[in-house]
Amino acid sequence: MKGIYVLIVQVGTDMVLGIGALGEVKFRKSLYAYVGSTQKNLQKRIERHMRDDKKCFWHIDYLLQEENTKVIEAFFKEGKKAEECVIAKEIDEKGDRIEGFGSSDCKCKSHLFRIRGYGFLPELMSSWMNRA
Repeated sequence: MKGIYVLIVQVGTDMVLGIGALGEVKFRKSLYAYVGSTQKNLQKRIERHMRDDKKCFWHIDYLLQEENTKVIEAFFKEGKKAEECVIAKEIDEKGDRIEGFGSSDCKCKSHLFRIRGYGFLPELMSSWMNRA
């Protein structure tokens, strides 16, 4: 199944990380929402993000390899790649973007956002399920 996913990541301490070609990025102890998509095997992509034993390929891999970070929730839905950017833009209105993170293949300013909570996500994801 192809689709869109949002990972809720808890960063347990302030830190500065090298994020591939993006360079050094400062993260504050907080919750973050990362928006991604896959054109096949949605479940396997999410499982990959949860694993510790992986090579860093995407920006999110660099963040998730740190011992002070943890995926605490994953939301997903079947959908087209274009929905990834629409959902990212809506989350951008509710959080603080990490400039350039996860958006090197689109025109979005970011696909990672520092958020205060994520209670809005189930409704946001389900509202997009009904749009075509």
